[in-house]
Amino acid sequence: MSNSEFRILVLLVFLTIQASGAAAGLARPNCVETCGNVSIPFPFGIGAGCFLDPWYEIVCQNRLVPILYKIGLRVLNISLPNYYQSVDGMISVSLPLIYSNASCRGEGLGGPVNFEGSQFIFSQRWNVFTSVGCNTLTTVNSTESDVVGCRSKCAGTSTDFGRYSACLGRDQCCQTTLPVNLQGFSVDFKEEGGPQGCKYAFLADRSRFLRSNCYCNAGYGGNPYLTEGCQDINECEDPNLCPGTCVNKRGSYDCVTGRKTAILIGLGAGVGGLVQVLLLSRCLYRVVKKRRELKQKEKYFKTQWGLLLQRHLSSSPEGNVAKSKLFGFKDLEKATDRFNKDRILGQGGQGVVYKGMLTDGKIVAVKKSKLIDKEKVEEFINEVIILSQIDHRNVVKLMGCCVETDNPLLVYEFIPNGTLYRYLHDPNEDLLVSWDTRLRIATEIAGALFYLHSAASIPIYHRDIKSTNILLDEKHCAKVADFGISKSVSLDQTHVTTLVRGTFGYLDLEYFKTGHFTDKSDVYSFGVVLVELLTGQMPISLLREEEERSLAAYFVISMERNCLFNIADAWVMEEGKKEEIVAVASLARRCLSLIGRNRPMMKEVAMELEGIRKL
Repeated sequence: MSNSEFRILVLLVFLTIQASGAAAGLARPNCVETCGNVSIPFPFGIGAGCFLDPWYEIVCQNRLVPILYKIGLRVLNISLPNYYQSVDGMISVSLPLIYSNASCRGEGLGGPVNFEGSQFIFSQRWNVFTSVGCNTLTTVNSTESDVVGCRSKCAGTSTDFGRYSACLGRDQCCQTTLPVNLQGFSVDFKEEGGPQGCKYAFLADRSRFLRSNCYCNAGYGGNPYLTEGCQDINECEDPNLCPGTCVNKRGSYDCVTGRKTAILIGLGAGVGGLVQVLLLSRCLYRVVKKRRELKQKEKYFKTQWGLLLQRHLSSSPEGNVAKSKLFGFKDLEKATDRFNKDRILGQGGQGVVYKGMLTDGKIVAVKKSKLIDKEKVEEFINEVIILSQIDHRNVVKLMGCCVETDNPLLVYEFIPNGTLYRYLHDPNEDLLVSWDTRLRIATEIAGALFYLHSAASIPIYHRDIKSTNILLDEKHCAKVADFGISKSVSLDQTHVTTLVRGTFGYLDLEYFKTGHFTDKSDVYSFGVVLVELLTGQMPISLLREEEERSLAAYFVISMERNCLFNIADAWVMEEGKKEEIVAVASLARRCLSLIGRNRPMMKEVAMELEGIRKL
């Protein structure tokens, strides 16, 4: 297995696309369209002036082998999106294996590819990370996204495994899903039970393609990345499209039923067009368009996630979810000025958040998901269910959702002052967060988690507590947000067993090793946030020594060396009482214990912080 194919998700700059009746070419004029048997459509290109920017430059070696020049990888296929067939724009390249050490590189292949600085990301949907080796814990590490990994075990004692071994979830091989928005990563191999020979990892394809962002509008086909690259499609060439007469229009078509109507249209076209025919055609067009929209909404509700949500609503205890409002897509489109990029408040793995104003003048935040697959649908439903069961002043309020499109839309209360992360770490942020404010924020977060764990109708584990998921309102009060991967548990459950999910720097190592998430896993993540408030430092820093790159490890080591006041934020040292700082640091250290049972409950944490505020 010298190479493995993997897919990268191409997020391209949105180009001005205008529908045109002219024929649409794949490449720019006077540019080469193929290399070997691979078509090279714009924004990719061969030669000067034929590609969008250096990341899209293709070099055709020996007139047969296309190479993505910037990173030196062979291009296997490039495909533009097809609106009608719901096929996404995609590119596939050949990726070398990643070995556990240099001595294993019998074929001279090695390190991972890094796309930082480009608009490419590794596709979470179309790739699967695979590790081969006996009794090995393999992790995919990135400072910009979640940490994921898998563990492979061997039933026998033999360490002789072939490079072409099938991955069946046991014996030498394991697989996991990549984190979202991944552009670069490193792989760590940790042997469990002594040396077991060479290990290697690679990305294997789930499919042959990857997703792109641009489409020709409905009714047009061609290359959406070229100006005037989309041309009108004659839908009437499909004999089964209409029950009556099909009349092609620019970007659309009309179905005209009835013999008399068809004769009238033909006669009208023959004599130059009658006013009555035009009026009739316009009325028919509106009726057909309205019916089509209604059918489309019904289709999305039935086939995507409307029925799934409905099933959850009917089974939800006490019917809590019914409090959430169902919004119309057009209302949210109007509220966000057609999802104008100037309205973007932030974006992450699950989607983009826009600022909007409803017809009653209320300001809201609208989250529009990026991708739709089974996992993302479940996360969307999960967030609706969980947030609809929560009523707490320090948890962001879900106002409703939209079930009329293929992209989930969630509507939240608008929190004006952004994330805690921005206030603590953004160098352009002028506001210095006082010690009293930091201590109050910590107490509010702890109170919200105590409510989720103990006081909610069903205990809820958040599973992704971090400073970017803590929002601050106009009075800088904390609001816990982003419940996409949260879990509800029964009262008699002590843990949930799940695929490891979380964010590097905040992830409970005990959970990572066992796959068992408990309420104490949230306590660990909260401990990291508490240390951020105390020190003002980022959860991961490549500037520190390797064993201290995570803030949790750096803090614990500093506490063991009695260096607390050396790492505390200058603003904290200036304003805070030493006994308060020491008390908060001692609490944070207990939260960060590597043994879950030694960590305090969130109830204890909340009560201790309340007590410290009264000192």
